[in-house]
Amino acid sequence: MTLHLPLENSYAALPGRFYTAMAPTPVAAPALVKLNAALARELGLDPEILRSAEGVQMLAGNLVPEGATPIAQVYAGHQFGGFSPQLGDGRAILLGEVVDRAGRRRDIQLKGSGPTPYSRMGDGRAWLGPVLREYVVSEAMHALGIPTTRALAMVKTGEAVRREGAYPGAVLTRVAASHIRVGTFQYFAARNDAEALQALTDYTIARHYPGADGPLGLLEAVVARQARLVAQWMGVGFIHGVMNTDNMAISGETIDYGPCAFMDRYHPQTVFSSIDQFGRYAFDKQADIALWNLAQFASALLPLMGGATQDAIDRATAALHDFPKRFTEEWLAVFRPKIGLSTAEEGDAQLVHTLLDRMAVTGADFTNTFRALADGTARDQFPQPDAYDAWEAEWQARLAREPGGAEARMRAANPAVIPRNHRVEEAIQAGLRGDFSPFEKLVNILSHPFDETEENALYRTAPRPEERVTRTFCGT
Repeated sequence: MTLHLPLENSYAALPGRFYTAMAPTPVAAPALVKLNAALARELGLDPEILRSAEGVQMLAGNLVPEGATPIAQVYAGHQFGGFSPQLGDGRAILLGEVVDRAGRRRDIQLKGSGPTPYSRMGDGRAWLGPVLREYVVSEAMHALGIPTTRALAMVKTGEAVRREGAYPGAVLTRVAASHIRVGTFQYFAARNDAEALQALTDYTIARHYPGADGPLGLLEAVVARQARLVAQWMGVGFIHGVMNTDNMAISGETIDYGPCAFMDRYHPQTVFSSIDQFGRYAFDKQADIALWNLAQFASALLPLMGGATQDAIDRATAALHDFPKRFTEEWLAVFRPKIGLSTAEEGDAQLVHTLLDRMAVTGADFTNTFRALADGTARDQFPQPDAYDAWEAEWQARLAREPGGAEARMRAANPAVIPRNHRVEEAIQAGLRGDFSPFEKLVNILSHPFDETEENALYRTAPRPEERVTRTFCGT
């Protein structure tokens, strides 16, 4: 049987220097762990075909479906501030694209599918832990309404992957609006390849921002979308952990869930990533880093905007200078409803910041404190409740000037459950033992993040001291 998927290959139609054409490396004994049937149907794919023997072989990289043009994409990137002129898909293969039922073009990529020319001495594989983490967190982000890549399937490979020890291997099937990154533009800019840079710009505008007017319009559109995305991260206490330019998607989706985490106790300088030793990507620095990344994007586009002329620099700079204002607006659009507000007053940002400052001093739980505002129990979240009392008086005075409906707004804006680190770790450790029931339950709970039910009660509680996860790790 030849497996057929309704794949298109528009990115593979770009010049050959954009990628290396190659098939995934087969694995020994693929076994399906999880298929996202709802997403499959959304993509116009038949879940039963994907669950079939041939479907599982395809999801593992053992079978290239009819219609696919498998490629490994090339890109560059700043990693923790240092520029690498060539990176690329070191352990991923893009099978192609589907146009989903809503008419959106979306990439289908196998992550952990074997070595490529961009593997940099790596094995090109993924082990089960990071694949489970990305499945859980990316699907949770989708349920929270935050733009993200998504997980279509997870397959065990039947092979061991060696990191600090031997772990079961796995392949994640990732779905994305595209895998074009800031680093993709940097790759061609670093080579002074104006022809490729123009082709990439034209392709990106056509695919993601059809209303954008040339490279400046593209920059302005990406600035706006990234301001919105990072503000949404801040609203749920999410820390990406590795905001390198090769991990910033031009589409405005959250991409590359490596050492990511959600905060329990609030502190603006929180870092979980084991590789972020100096806090470059701490929670409160994410907007600044997004702007820094966008400046690299602007630099890559300069050759198409007139080169290093003062006029081109001024236009790019003006677009970048729009980011802080846009981010502040988006941040307020996220946080106003979190404290029940539907109207705007000048002191609203300070009101939110005062609450956050008192949460930081007392170690209040981020998610539970905001959720508890709706039912009047937020004071209980503070180890020193006096820190909350003075703020509550000011907040109640502000709510009194609202037209009503504050409780409903807060319940709609503040999730009851998030992928807490200890629950994700619990699912990973069980999965390593061959028990995927904690993973299945966690995925199900997180698919309805704003509900409060008996079933999810344990998932709403903050970790006990002995349960706290303070470090998360990259899966490479």
